[in-house]
Amino acid sequence: MANTPLAEKLRPKNLNDFVGQSSLVGKGKIINTLFKNKSYFPSLIFWGPPGSGKTTLARIIAKEIDKEFYELSAVNTSSKEIQEIAKKHSGESGQQTLDSPILFIDEIHRFNKAQQDRLLPYVERGDFILIGATTENPSFEVISPLLSRSRVLVLKQHSEKELKKILDKALKHLKVKIKKDAEEFLLESSNGDARVLLNVVEIASSLFVSPYNAKQQAPLYLEGDKRGSIRLNDIEQALQRRQLGFDKHGEEYYNVISAFIKSMRASQPDAALYYLARMVEAGQDPLYIARRMVVFASEDIGMAIPTALVVANEVFRACEIIGYPECAINLAHGVVYLSKAKKDRSAYDGLRAAQEDVQKHGNLPVPLNIRNAPTKLMKNLGYGKGYEKYAKQSYLPEKIKNKRYIND
Repeated sequence: MANTPLAEKLRPKNLNDFVGQSSLVGKGKIINTLFKNKSYFPSLIFWGPPGSGKTTLARIIAKEIDKEFYELSAVNTSSKEIQEIAKKHSGESGQQTLDSPILFIDEIHRFNKAQQDRLLPYVERGDFILIGATTENPSFEVISPLLSRSRVLVLKQHSEKELKKILDKALKHLKVKIKKDAEEFLLESSNGDARVLLNVVEIASSLFVSPYNAKQQAPLYLEGDKRGSIRLNDIEQALQRRQLGFDKHGEEYYNVISAFIKSMRASQPDAALYYLARMVEAGQDPLYIARRMVVFASEDIGMAIPTALVVANEVFRACEIIGYPECAINLAHGVVYLSKAKKDRSAYDGLRAAQEDVQKHGNLPVPLNIRNAPTKLMKNLGYGKGYEKYAKQSYLPEKIKNKRYIND
């Protein structure tokens, strides 16, 4: 079809043409090993970033083991559709049969718990071989019973070397060339995503092949070269802006904020600024970032520089008043300050230790001499008796009176 996207046209049909994931598809690796068992093939969960080959690998597996292939997306698939497929291939023996097809469900993490539960009897009976694909950590997004009945295979982001192989195939198919600086920018900007790379190069090739730029009325190919080469400007136009957003319920979201906090804790302002930039470019709420900085000021800097909390609070206030894009500068100011500040977790650690004792011992009696005595009866019972403002004896409950949460 004329309108078929380049990524679909170049999709590998067998393992020999498949690029990347050598830890899974290489000689002697798990996929090839599974192919040897002709009577049984397990359900699989593919976990990997976008454009890493999850759908392609599922299709290749279906072809290699000669199974009918159903491809669905959890975004727009109903339980009824799955039920109809299962009925068509119902395994009476309660085991996988030669007729058992492969049911591929893309973005399986989009199914809620109830929808995932409904898959279990079909998988157990062998009505179909399930292959689920997800960009999110299956430990959190796929129910345990389904995980226990499947093998989780981890796909990695494509390396630039692997993307280069895919790009070379695309250029050969399109019958075009690409300038060195454009190629380097494209490989880096694709962020390991083969689909992004192919989409961008397809758009870029259509831009420069057109004989004239509508605005400048100037040739888009180089003089002396009838077809020309894709240039950096073509890639930039096709790419527009790198897509750096992340799912706010996904693993990468937590990975980046974790790296941000740990970089500040390790007094590495360069790393902290990088992870800040990742969040800013992805459109993360600046108040969320600033709130984490306020917590960090007390948790990690604490008594080393008590006024760090004042700085963090002012950064929060600035973000509240100013907003994006300018408040990114306020965030950067605060991040560098907090990263370079001396660290002292004694207040935080002391609080946690005290909380442990509260959980362990419950409500221990408050010493009589520091109890409030608003009535005559309480005074007669000894409440407040012997209280001294600057006494050196412990005011902790008797059972833990020698405990120390803060070392002097």
